[in-house]
Amino acid sequence: MFDMSLGEDLSLIQDQVRHFSTRVLHERHREFEERHEVPESVVAEFAALGLAGLELPETLGGAGLGALAKVLVLEELGAGDPGAALALDGLGAALYPLAELGGPAAIETYAVPLLDKPAARALLVWGDSERPGGNRKPLCGAHTCDGTIPWVPAQHADRVVVLDREGAAVLDSGFRFTPLKGSGLRAAGAAQLDFIDAPIRERWQDREGAARALARWQLHTAALMVGLMRTAAETSREYAMQRVAFGKPIAHHQALAFLIADMRSAVDATRILVQEAAWRADRGLPFTGAAATAFVEAVEASMFVTPNALQIFGGQGFMQDLPLEKYMREARTLGLLAGGVDLARDIAGTEVTTSSDGFALSPILAEES
Repeated sequence: MFDMSLGEDLSLIQDQVRHFSTRVLHERHREFEERHEVPESVVAEFAALGLAGLELPETLGGAGLGALAKVLVLEELGAGDPGAALALDGLGAALYPLAELGGPAAIETYAVPLLDKPAARALLVWGDSERPGGNRKPLCGAHTCDGTIPWVPAQHADRVVVLDREGAAVLDSGFRFTPLKGSGLRAAGAAQLDFIDAPIRERWQDREGAARALARWQLHTAALMVGLMRTAAETSREYAMQRVAFGKPIAHHQALAFLIADMRSAVDATRILVQEAAWRADRGLPFTGAAATAFVEAVEASMFVTPNALQIFGGQGFMQDLPLEKYMREARTLGLLAGGVDLARDIAGTEVTTSSDGFALSPILAEES
């Protein structure tokens, strides 16, 4: 007999976060988007749930629950408002390079102090870009970081972690945020991030660790997309059950019924991939290819689900009176994180074609400079 249940502890956490997300994030998402931030009262309520330290080791005051618990929480938060989810989680994906490259000492030095500081936030950015002709231009050198990232989902950060193919760098100063209007994830803020001879506080060189950190970032983002897609699909299904045309709900017309079923299948299939990759990560199995695959599927599925959810509402779906246009904007914006979908597609494709099980360490992150 196969037991597919999550277990009592994970189910309890999932229910608790779903209640908070539905009651607070979903109901107030337009307010957060307009403010470009989440109010302090909501930050305090989120902190009281104890979710910020979910993946921290128990020795450092965390719950030590791992990647699967995290993606379950992120799906629920993404179902409410993925932008607010990024703003509420002070450590966010910045924890992953610290854990994978620096270990417990780095977590204790750079992550734990932020948990005790109200509204403190760490930001993870991808610091490797590809130039025409295959020339790479890393953002960080041996001692400083210089360059510009045109958009990040934040308007401030106490600490910035720059991840690239070679490793990661921690910065506490030398960077500047220039606020932007942004498109999606506005609740998290939006800004251009400039590094001006920014001094590196600590630098780790470890290609395998960088690959794992990127994979965990991809899972983090993909889980938010699963929650967003779930809400978009369910919102459009409920409307189609209520809207009557030709004597019956439009959901009962065959073409639309098939579309609604396909949307639900896309959400469920993506969730399985995300949870499978998280399960592998928790058990110390190779998971970089699985995470990249889950991220690619999340991006592609979201580009199917959110536009069709909007189309089911017709022209009114484009109006800001309804959240459908927001779901579509935010799905596209999430696909820009974690190095973007093209990098994930390269990783997934390379591993599937070169590894016996398709989930070995990514050669693309271990390529020659």
